Amino acid sequence: LTVTLIIAIFANTGMWAVITIMPELETDFETARSVTSLPFTLNMIGFAVGNLVIGRIIDRFGVIISVIAAAVASAIAYYLASQTESFQMLTAFHLLLGFGTAAGFGPLISDISHWFLKHRGIAVALIASGNYLAGGLWPLFLSDILLEQGWREAYQILAALTLIVIIPLTLLLRRRLRQRLLLRRRHLLRCRKLLRRCRQRARQLGRVARPLRLH
Repeated sequence: LTVTLIIAIFANTGMWAVITIMPELETDFETARSVTSLPFTLNMIGFAVGNLVIGRIIDRFGVIISVIAAAVASAIAYYLASQTESFQMLTAFHLLLGFGTAAGFGPLISDISHWFLKHRGIAVALIASGNYLAGGLWPLFLSDILLEQGWREAYQILAALTLIVIIPLTLLLRRRLRQRLLLRRRHLLRCRKLLRRCRQRARQLGRVARPLRLH
C-alpha cells in the first residue's frame, strides 16, 4: 500500500507542475494568462483520456507494464517541454503529460481495490489521496528550483525523478502480484476441496433420503 501511494504521488505530479510554472511561462513566452492556461487545459484532456485508455490496458496487460509505460511517456513529455521554444509544441507536450499522469489515479485505484478483502474502502481512499498529496507537496518542492534555476530545469528534474522513482517501485509490485496470485490459487484450492466435500455430503444425504421416501 505504501509503495502504491508513493507511485501515485510521483505519477500525479504532471497535473500540478504546469500550474506551478504558469507565471514562468507567461514571462518566458510573453503570453497572457488566458493563453498560458492552454497547456493545463490540454493536460486535463490528456488526463481524462488516459484514465480510460490506461485502465483498459491494465485490464489486458496488467498494472506493471502500464504504469512503467505511462512513466516513460510522462518523462518524455517533461523533457521535450523543457526543450521547446514553441508555445504550441509546449501545449501539445502537456497533452502527452496528462495522458501519462493518468496512470497514477483511476487505473492505480482500480488495481489497489483487488489487493484487499478487508478495509478496501480505506485503501482506495488512501491511494486516491495521492493525487491531492502531490498537489500539496510538489509546488513547495518546485518553488525553490523555479527561483534558482527556472521552469525548464525543474521539468528536467521531474523527468529524471519520474523514471528513477516510479519504475523501480512498480517492479516491486511484481513480487506482491505473485504473492497475490499464490494466495488466490490457495483460496481456489480450498474452495474446490470444500465444494467436493459438500457434493459428497449431498450424495450421502441423497442415498439416505431415497429409502425414507419409499417408506
